[in-house]
Amino acid sequence: RYVGTENYAEIVSSEEFWRVARLTVVFVIGTVVLTTVAATALALLLNAQRRGRGPLRAAYFVPFLVSPVVVGLIWNLALERQNGLVNTVLQAVGLGAPGWLLDGGLAMGVIIVVGLWTQVGFYALIVLAGLQGIDRGLYEAARIDGAGTWQQLRLITLPLLRPTTLVVVILATIHAFQAFDYIYTLTGGGPLGATTLIVQFIYESSFESPIRYGLASAAGVVLFVVVFGVTALNYLVGRRREA
Repeated sequence: RYVGTENYAEIVSSEEFWRVARLTVVFVIGTVVLTTVAATALALLLNAQRRGRGPLRAAYFVPFLVSPVVVGLIWNLALERQNGLVNTVLQAVGLGAPGWLLDGGLAMGVIIVVGLWTQVGFYALIVLAGLQGIDRGLYEAARIDGAGTWQQLRLITLPLLRPTTLVVVILATIHAFQAFDYIYTLTGGGPLGATTLIVQFIYESSFESPIRYGLASAAGVVLFVVVFGVTALNYLVGRRREA
């Protein structure tokens, strides 16, 4: 039965969808900002490392190779309130045992940090490639002119890294909007829907009772439009600044 735009109208009027959308925006902003900053900092450290650079690169990249489902299960065990490794260590130093996966605010922070842990090594390698493409003669000239480490970073490194940073921001944004696997196995979208993001909303609408294929399909189209729009905006803004 042809329903026209009824599914889109239902989404617009759905409080559940807007709640999930707000949570997704919080997650995306937190993930992209932290990932970009952490990847840049890690790449700078790796670039300054003279010995053991290869093994360190491999070590930071390993979490990216682990299945997202396995990542969620590992962190679920590590953050378990009573017997988890994290709370065991915190209790040993007298810091208590927070309910990492039982408090909505903490749970959102947890999925952002776990996503960062998983992805930062991959993005750091991208930034590292950008760093190694910068002409070393620029740094030598800057040192001759009396520029310190901070001035070299601010006036040479960061400006010349803008194209690479743009790539990291775009890829991290796309990945954050698509996040689902490790979150589903880590929190299941809880507690009380505090970590339910847009992809999980689409999944549950499609495969859990009551099944609403039309609503899920409409939400998928909305997600595509948003990701495409944000990616295009990032690209255009980045190119304008580069110009």
